[in-house]
Amino acid sequence: MSNQSLIRISAFLLAAAVAIGAFGAHALEEILSPERMNTWETAVFYHTWNALGVMLMAVIGKQGGTVAKSAPLLILGGIFIFSGSLYTLCLTDIGLFGVITPIGGLLLIAGWIVFGWKVVSKQQSS
Repeated sequence: MSNQSLIRISAFLLAAAVAIGAFGAHALEEILSPERMNTWETAVFYHTWNALGVMLMAVIGKQGGTVAKSAPLLILGGIFIFSGSLYTLCLTDIGLFGVITPIGGLLLIAGWIVFGWKVVSKQQSS
């Protein structure tokens, strides 16, 4: 995936995070339990910061830096599975969605490790 595409996708995800956060704060505050509201906020938090991270990776790549191509893809998958499963859990109260959340978390962790590994290995070879 090109850096330009990653910038567009991450910008869309960041806009979506703002909208989803606002939706939670205004439309769901009276509907969700405090525990589920906290879960919603956690989903928005990870969604936002990891989308920003993907944008950072794309900007680094666009400026000629080296970024492992798999790192942003792992993180994008992690956002969709981690935050997406939590959003769905909050809206449906179906516990099965909470079971798949850790898979998304592992993808996020893997993406950041791959990113860091690539940066360090590039610096050592220079």
